[in-house]
Amino acid sequence: MPELSPRGVAVPRRRLSHSVLVDADAIREAIPVLRPGGDAFDVELGVRFAEHFPTLHRLFRDLYGHLPEGLAALVAVVDLAVTTWRERPEALKDVDRSRSANPAWFQSNTMLAGVCYVDRYGGSIEGIRRQIPYFVELGLTVLHLMPLFASPEGNDDGGYAVSSYRDVDPGIGTMEELAGLARDLREVGISLEVDLIFNHTSNEHEWARHAVAGDVVDGVNYEDFYLIFPDRTLPDAYERTTREIFPDDHPGSFIQLPDGRWIWATFYHFQWDLNYANPEVFRAMAGEMLFLANQGVGIFRMDAVAFMWKQLGTACESLPQVHLLLQAFNALLSIAAPGVVLKSEAIVHPDEVVSYISPQECPLSYNPLQMALTWEALATRDASMLNQALERRHNLPEGTAWINYVRSHDDIGWTFADEDAAELGINGFEHRRFLNRFYVGREPGSFARGVPFQDNPRTGDCRITGTTAALTGIEAGDPGGVDRAVLAYSLALSTGGIPLLYLGDEVAQLNDPSYVTRPEEADDSRWVHRPFYPAQAYAARGDRTTPSGQVFSALTRLIALRKRTPELGGGRLWPFHTGLRSVVAFQRPGWTDDLPRVLVLANVGDDGVHVPAERFAGFDRVAHELITATDVALRDGVYLRPHGVVWLHVTPR
Repeated sequence: MPELSPRGVAVPRRRLSHSVLVDADAIREAIPVLRPGGDAFDVELGVRFAEHFPTLHRLFRDLYGHLPEGLAALVAVVDLAVTTWRERPEALKDVDRSRSANPAWFQSNTMLAGVCYVDRYGGSIEGIRRQIPYFVELGLTVLHLMPLFASPEGNDDGGYAVSSYRDVDPGIGTMEELAGLARDLREVGISLEVDLIFNHTSNEHEWARHAVAGDVVDGVNYEDFYLIFPDRTLPDAYERTTREIFPDDHPGSFIQLPDGRWIWATFYHFQWDLNYANPEVFRAMAGEMLFLANQGVGIFRMDAVAFMWKQLGTACESLPQVHLLLQAFNALLSIAAPGVVLKSEAIVHPDEVVSYISPQECPLSYNPLQMALTWEALATRDASMLNQALERRHNLPEGTAWINYVRSHDDIGWTFADEDAAELGINGFEHRRFLNRFYVGREPGSFARGVPFQDNPRTGDCRITGTTAALTGIEAGDPGGVDRAVLAYSLALSTGGIPLLYLGDEVAQLNDPSYVTRPEEADDSRWVHRPFYPAQAYAARGDRTTPSGQVFSALTRLIALRKRTPELGGGRLWPFHTGLRSVVAFQRPGWTDDLPRVLVLANVGDDGVHVPAERFAGFDRVAHELITATDVALRDGVYLRPHGVVWLHVTPR
């Protein structure tokens, strides 16, 4: 089948030759800072160019080799890389050098990420800056600020409808203040992370306005930045195989413009998908990414990456070209800003999630399977599915790491594989219905106070929203609530990679039902778990008679303990079988297999259990329990109280 051009017109699949799409030597000769021997030659840049340009070149040929404009876009992208490095502040170049010398920097056991909305947590960028001493006290090494760019008034999908990547929402500050915050964070060892919304822009973005008007600016045809069709012929053809994401907002994948044309909008009607089949879109987005990198952004969360390429007759999700695009952006960063890391957000089948993770694509990735199955285990009081996933699906390629989280700004979807569930005698469809009922309080015996998102009473389908305190039973006053919250975060802290804390969870913040009184939020129940700064909960964090104090005391102890325990860094994880369905169990090995390791045991059940002594036959008789700082005689077995967690430092025989 021929490829479709940006306007849906069939074009022949013709690969340009290596010489036509230009080779490394030709580009090096054309740009003085890349030309060895010249007065302007930059040695560092030249070395990285020699290493990474062949990859970028190959990917451009694969993506755009059939388009005559591919050459100009590639040359422009290289020029962007050169300009970015030349303008990059020296302090950021120092970070680049440090991280290049230690590419496993993000696998350290000292890593801890926090995430928040600027306006809700700090009120403004300046308010976030005032929180830096607390972030240091907590032990953060990464601060992820949720979308903070200019966006439409009213509903803007929580900031994910971007009107400008170079302007901060004026209600919270300026780009200069953001760069200053990045500098202040960097000085205390905290890396700034922001979302780069790659798949779409808002309908108010300058590119979108030019596209609707049919403008050609400096030779760039902005109509081809998006997928716009004159009638329903091609939209109907695409929608035979694509799925509706937000059916309550609009049916299908397209919305109609006032002039009668149709434009692709996977998500909300005001979020228009970019057309990455056009190399000018790659060039333009590369410019935005490199601009932000030079403001001090150290990690980019790549939003909705699975949807970035469209092909007729497919679901238009996770196509091979998506991976080529991510690899190309990675190669570009490796030339221009090598200390910057990409993190994928792909909430898809577990096998697809892993496909985005590699040092050449996205070295970091959310771990949605562990997140979902942690909640599944707490609901069922059965750790079987979580243990299965940790044994089969946890370990990653060298040079990569999971972002392990308990909950995020988004909803919880039950992303486990049906085939995995079937092996345990579980019907995936019915089990998801049960979990939905349980976490919105519709199941007898539920301790949760979650709120459904996109609820469909007819099918029982929905996704779950709620703070950790609401979902674990703290909000309901359940006596096991605090321990469940600590257990959930103990798993995120002990399974390797970078643990992620939704700021406020460490003081047991509750749901915010007042979101329904704000018109721009009322129709999106995810705002229930995006509360404003919980001042009372933070004020009570030193009072251990309160849930806030109990959770804070327990989590900060675990965070500090992780930072003192090298075995909890890296990503290697080995199974451990207790024979008890309610116990999550795994080993975190040392640098070599014969060194002491950490054995993690967590009881998701409501009753205490005893792990028999014979299960520990492969270890020395005495282990050191890290959380309580006590020695444990393994010949007696190990008792786990309800919702209890132990981190045992054990030595293999």
